[in-house]
Amino acid sequence: MASDLPMSAELEQISGEITDIFRALQNGFQKLDKIKDANRQSKQLEELTGKMRECKRLIKEFDRAIKDEENRNPPEVNKQLNEKKQSMIKELNSYVALRKTYQNSLGNKRVELFDMGAGGSDPVAEDNVQMASAMSNQELVDAGMKKMDETDQAIERSKMVVEQTIEVGAQTATSLKGQTEQMGRIVNELDTIQFSIKKASQLVKEIGRQVATDKCIMALLFFIVCGVIAIIIVKIVNPHNKDIRDIPGLAPPAPPTARRLLAVEAFKSFQ
Repeated sequence: MASDLPMSAELEQISGEITDIFRALQNGFQKLDKIKDANRQSKQLEELTGKMRECKRLIKEFDRAIKDEENRNPPEVNKQLNEKKQSMIKELNSYVALRKTYQNSLGNKRVELFDMGAGGSDPVAEDNVQMASAMSNQELVDAGMKKMDETDQAIERSKMVVEQTIEVGAQTATSLKGQTEQMGRIVNELDTIQFSIKKASQLVKEIGRQVATDKCIMALLFFIVCGVIAIIIVKIVNPHNKDIRDIPGLAPPAPPTARRLLAVEAFKSFQ
C-alpha cells in the first residue's frame, strides 16, 4: 500500500504501534531459531504470543477508528484503509501460524493466543487455535471482523445497561428525596400537634382548678346564706331568745301589743 495514505493522527499512531510489534515479532522468531533450549524456546514463544495479543487489540482499535472517520473520508480513502487493515490481519495470522509450527515442534503445552488470561489453557481457546489454523486468510479476516462486531455490540449493550441503571438510580434518589421531605413535614406536624396537646392539657388543668375554687366559694356562700336564714327564722319564731344575737341591719321584731295596733290601723285604712 502507498506510504502516502492520508490518515488521522490516531490512525497514524495505531499503525505505527502495529508496525513496531510486527518488527518485534519478526526479530523474535529469528532469535527463536537460534535458541536450542526447549524451556527458553517456550518462554520466548510466550513473549511473542503476548505481542500478538497486543497487536490484535491494536487492529481492533484501528478498525474502530476507521469506522469513526468513515463519514469524513472519501470512499477511496476508506477503501485503502480497509485494505491496510486486512493486510495487518493477514500478517498477524502468518505469525500465528508460525507460532503454531514452533509450538508443535516443541511438543509442549500450547501458549494460547485467544484465551482471556496470560498462559491459560482454556479448551475453548484450543478450539479457536485449531479452527484458525484450518481457515484461509479471508476466512480469518471475516471471522475476526465478526468477532469484533459481536464485541462492539456487547459493549453497546453494556453501555445501555449502565445508562438504564444510572437512570433508575436517579429516579430512586428523587423518590427518596421526596419521601424524606414528606416525612419531615409529618414530623413537624406531629410536633405541632404534641405542642397543642400540651397546651390543651395545661388549659384543662387551669380550668379545673378555677372550677374547684368557684365551687368552694359558692358552697361557702351557700352555707352563710343558710345560716343567716336560719337565724332570721329563729328570731321570728322566738324573738325573746337572748342567746341569739341580733343580725346587724335587721330591725328587732315588734312586741305583740304593737303588732295588734298595727293590724287595727291597717284594717281601718281599708275601710
